[in-house]
Amino acid sequence: MMTEQPNANPQQPGDPAGDRLAPRPLARPAVDPAQAATFGRPHGVDGAFDKLYQPGRNGQSAPGLNLAPPTPESLAEAFRRPPGAEGIVLERPHGSNGSGSSADGPEDPLWTPTSDPWRDPGSGAVLAGPAVQQDAKEEKDAKRPQGALLSLPEVLFGRRVQTKALAMLAAVALVIGAVGGLIGWWFADTGTELTGQASISEADAAKERPAGSIADIAHRVAPAVVSLEVFKPGADAGQQGSGVVIDNQGYVLTNEHVISAATADSATKVTAVFFDGKRVEAKVVGADPKTDLAVVKVDVKNLTALQVGKSSELAVGDSVIAVGSPLALQNSVTAGIVSALNRPVTAGGDGGSAPVIYEAIQTDAAINHGNSGGALVDATGALVGINSAIRSSSAEGGSIGIGFAIPSDYAVKIAKTLIKDGKVVHPDIGINASSTVAGSSTMGAQVRNVAPGGPAASAGIKEGDVITEVGGRLVRDSAELLVAVRAREVGEVVPVRLVRDGSSLVVDVKLASD
Repeated sequence: MMTEQPNANPQQPGDPAGDRLAPRPLARPAVDPAQAATFGRPHGVDGAFDKLYQPGRNGQSAPGLNLAPPTPESLAEAFRRPPGAEGIVLERPHGSNGSGSSADGPEDPLWTPTSDPWRDPGSGAVLAGPAVQQDAKEEKDAKRPQGALLSLPEVLFGRRVQTKALAMLAAVALVIGAVGGLIGWWFADTGTELTGQASISEADAAKERPAGSIADIAHRVAPAVVSLEVFKPGADAGQQGSGVVIDNQGYVLTNEHVISAATADSATKVTAVFFDGKRVEAKVVGADPKTDLAVVKVDVKNLTALQVGKSSELAVGDSVIAVGSPLALQNSVTAGIVSALNRPVTAGGDGGSAPVIYEAIQTDAAINHGNSGGALVDATGALVGINSAIRSSSAEGGSIGIGFAIPSDYAVKIAKTLIKDGKVVHPDIGINASSTVAGSSTMGAQVRNVAPGGPAASAGIKEGDVITEVGGRLVRDSAELLVAVRAREVGEVVPVRLVRDGSSLVVDVKLASD
């Protein structure tokens, strides 16, 4: 419990009420001389600077204190208040311009000329906004200061941007690109029904052409097959067919009916047109109307001759290719198979000429007018036949898949004779015959007449005999009799089987020339 101490608050001089305590004695701890020299008053100064050193109070400076020189007039004019603005303070509350009362309310009492809180040490602090206010729009449109722009190497390799930020930026770019692509695809897919994007399937590479393919064979055979044009100067039309180069000296094998106009009239010219478009005049070497074969010659160097194969080695079903100029369409190629072998064919006989009979290869490779004299080659590209005739069901004579070619074995034999002698002599039996009628007991070639002194007469063959074999080869009609005889040589003795009065007998016939 505290007790009141008398005389604890003695009256101080000048205090009539006597209710104030006297100040405590000042504690003056010892001061370090070094700090006193640094922070102490200047020598000879005892009181506060405000009381002792205010310029203009007594017109003099305190002893021992060097005051700063007076402010230059230029600085004083720049930083002092304008004339007549003694009542305007430097800092004003937010929203006030210091002009006194405003429309929003009375003047703030803290901001009067007689009460300046910034010059009164005992006044409280007042918070206010900036001295100059910016309009909201101006503040929004104000440009932020820009620093130095970074290059791409600085961003990627200078570690000026965080890797995580770059990854996020790349992810955002991918998302934006994907969304844009989907939107574009949707607009394209939902277009009109008549427009859009076609999905066209294309082959990865061209087809292979191995050795032995039709393309490979056609490429090798084409230079050796020519187109033959037969025309007479001044005439409106001529003949057209094909030919095969069989010798690099310029010999071309073809059909006799292709160049028949040139053999009948020396004024008619024959022109050979090669696969590269070169046109050369051809000279007739020789022609054989009985076998429908002929040879012409061209004066061209470095010719490509077709290799000749063996037609005797063909079998039904073998692949063959026909090359020629059907209907003047040069270098046409068709393919098929061997449909039959040793087929006797009777062709020609137009315009009063004698019909031609020969043993042929039947094929279903398309052959048309203009293919005559062209090449029929096997799967190796070797010549196995000379295309010569077709069977047709229409007057125009279009291909129906039945074509005939003269076997190469026989055609080349005739060509060699024509090249050597210019003509061909054929073996002959010395008779005229016709095919037996349907329903006869014996099938063969029936003798109609026998040439006196001929081979058949010398062998004892008589009219009415039916010949069924020649040299072991079956004879079923007159055409087969002719081709069987021509397959032999002049002067050769050939056994001939015949039927006379129901009896079969064999006679030997020595063939003569025709």
